[in-house]
Amino acid sequence: MKNITTFLFSIFILTFFSCKKSTTSSNATDDFSFIKAADISFLPEIRTAEFKVKGPLGNTEDMLYILRSSGVNTFRLRVWVNPADVHSGLYEVKNLCREIKSLGAKVWISIHYSDSWADPGNQRKPYAWWNANFEQLKDSVYQYTSTVARETQADFIQIGNEINNGILWPDGQYTQAENFKALLTEGIIAVRENSPNAKIILHYAGHQYAEEFFSKFDNLDYDIIGLSYYPKWHGKNLDSLNTSITNIGMNLHKKVIIAETAYPFTLSWADWTDNVIGSENEIIPAYPATPIGQKNFLKDIKSLMKNNVFGLGFCYWGGEWIAFKGITSKTGSSWENQAFWDYDHKSLPVLEVYK
Repeated sequence: MKNITTFLFSIFILTFFSCKKSTTSSNATDDFSFIKAADISFLPEIRTAEFKVKGPLGNTEDMLYILRSSGVNTFRLRVWVNPADVHSGLYEVKNLCREIKSLGAKVWISIHYSDSWADPGNQRKPYAWWNANFEQLKDSVYQYTSTVARETQADFIQIGNEINNGILWPDGQYTQAENFKALLTEGIIAVRENSPNAKIILHYAGHQYAEEFFSKFDNLDYDIIGLSYYPKWHGKNLDSLNTSITNIGMNLHKKVIIAETAYPFTLSWADWTDNVIGSENEIIPAYPATPIGQKNFLKDIKSLMKNNVFGLGFCYWGGEWIAFKGITSKTGSSWENQAFWDYDHKSLPVLEVYK
């Protein structure tokens, strides 16, 4: 009888703690088959400034923890080769990767192959690579990407950022198609060898010509097509976006993710830096520049991607880029009115979309 009682008690203890563990796990309810991401590349700089924000309940909290508890399941981080300061360098990024993973979230790395911003209008080579011949440049891409992949062990690694016109100009311009493809191949090989479980993303800004662009690289070994979608630059018709994603998926046999999007909650400003979006003709009439308009825009982006068989998810860009340098700063945030926090540093309704 004593042995039976001891056995039953042991079963009870094991069952109790197993249930307790499963209900308190930080990622117990996450469904990573659909990516709900936010780019938080400015977060370390905001932390250094000791700038405080409030969560949905009005409590002062760290941005990362507010976003994670709001339902963000993936965090995107840019990495620059040799930035002017420590921010967005590999050392800073890999430390933030560890913190993100400790919260049960996934990491998405956007490699810019530059010392600063890389986008369709600017793909400047890192200064240290400036005088390299093409063979040396390929090796630099391979070695650097290998280091990033190995040290971050990210879940998603993006080879270049908004690569419409190529990377590492002038050598890897889009018009130098074979060079461009060779450089991308070096980055892809480096990821496969050093972080074999990572999914590789190629990222194009816009959607209207994306299928034509990616069709020229259909023999590259990557996994996901990433698109930027900002109404100001890429059209104000979500049906057109949806059609493009369907056509890309059907013809190129790839899943698609919105790698960047954002929307204003106001057209006013809080610092002395001009905002990127500042007038009614730059937004979609159905979504006014209000907190609810911002929320509804992202809600419909989420719905569009969930309902499209080729949709993998979305990532909001600049949600953390508040006017943290002060309202008198002339080098503040040009994205403050598209952030996740209002000018009183309170979180906005748009975070409810991540639930």
